[in-house]
Amino acid sequence: MAIQAEDEEILSKFRDEKTRNEAFNLLLKKYQQKIYWHVRRMVIDHDDADDIVQDVFIKIWKNLPGFRNDAQLYTWMYRIATNECITFLNKKKQKNNVSLDDVDFELADTLSSSDQFTGDQIQKKLQEAILTLPDKQRLVFNMKYFDDMKYEEMSEVLGTSVGALKASFHLAVKKIEAFVTNSD
Repeated sequence: MAIQAEDEEILSKFRDEKTRNEAFNLLLKKYQQKIYWHVRRMVIDHDDADDIVQDVFIKIWKNLPGFRNDAQLYTWMYRIATNECITFLNKKKQKNNVSLDDVDFELADTLSSSDQFTGDQIQKKLQEAILTLPDKQRLVFNMKYFDDMKYEEMSEVLGTSVGALKASFHLAVKKIEAFVTNSD
């Protein structure tokens, strides 16, 4: 598998003190955009996503020496990114002392006022529908729909059974369909 071979090369370079920075640059080049969009779909705001992605790669840098190859590199990195998103959303709820529904409303408001969101009305409606989902369903939907991840990979990232992930995705699709149909 070509991806795995590239990751092995990156990890090998990272283990060598002389090529560690080069390895990290390769890692950034390969995964930064994927991680950014994974995070951005969860937190919506570009500046928040940038901050979180920076934190994610700092954690990756600090924890990569202990990476044991018992998972694929990108699923390990997605797990870190996912945990950072959840932590950010929970802090946002606590800081503002608001319910998750209010945070989702605020994210939807950010979506509609963002000059960086250039999607048409259908894309915007989809994003608004996604924001009505509980965090876990939103994660599962985003990973399956946008990142085209296999359920087995999602299971590694989220620590959830494949069956539960399929059920979450199915429920998410039904809720999105209902939202889009009822808001026309």
